[in-house]
Amino acid sequence: MSKPQIIQAPVSGAGYFFKGMSLAMQPGTRRFVILPLLVNVLLFGSAFGFVLSQLSDWINSWLASLPSWLDWLSYLLWPLLAIATLVIFSYLFSTIANWIAAPFNGLLAEHLEAKLTNKPAPDAGLKEIMKDLPRIMGREWIKLKYYLPKAIGLLILLWIPAIGQTVGPVLWFLFSAWMMTIQYVDYPFDNHKIPFESMRDALKLKRGKSLSFGSLVMLFTMTPILNLFVMPIAVCGATAMWVDHYREQMIGTRH
Repeated sequence: MSKPQIIQAPVSGAGYFFKGMSLAMQPGTRRFVILPLLVNVLLFGSAFGFVLSQLSDWINSWLASLPSWLDWLSYLLWPLLAIATLVIFSYLFSTIANWIAAPFNGLLAEHLEAKLTNKPAPDAGLKEIMKDLPRIMGREWIKLKYYLPKAIGLLILLWIPAIGQTVGPVLWFLFSAWMMTIQYVDYPFDNHKIPFESMRDALKLKRGKSLSFGSLVMLFTMTPILNLFVMPIAVCGATAMWVDHYREQMIGTRH
């Protein structure tokens, strides 16, 4: 009988992201990392390059809409708008990539959880993945419905001169960090068919840990080259956080 997989629980949510780096490279996990990694590389390699090539023109266009008496703010607003733009597109690309890779991310979370808890690995092949596909895609749609109204409100805020362009980027980053945590921690929750609302409420109880994890995921997602490797690392880190902080409570009380 194999020895239990022992992991030292990181103190912060950000620590789980770095824990995910080591877990993604462990024997028995690497083969489940390949497909999510390929999806992320193909999407970010092309789409993020396009955004970076257009970023300067977009920001200069937005700044041109400022009243003339606020021209002195341009030097301050330029980096804030750059951050807001990268946050928006990073989350958009991440969402698309996660829709495509959702079945494989769920499979990675399932096998890693079995490894961390010393349980038998599930015997899930392509047939089982295809059978679960409607439920998995339905869960992604629920997350999108949760995201869209809030994102539209923040997008409107960004177009309010001065106020939106100073406060907006900060709110965008915090909201995107929260959504990154929801996106990735949801894979192990969904593997146990725990409702979205229950997952969301559980994360709110540890909001600091959730935001610190999501903030680091967001920072790496915004960073060229590093963003190519974020998806499987975030899935592994989120699964470790689920095992340490949510699994016993949620599985024991969901009925």
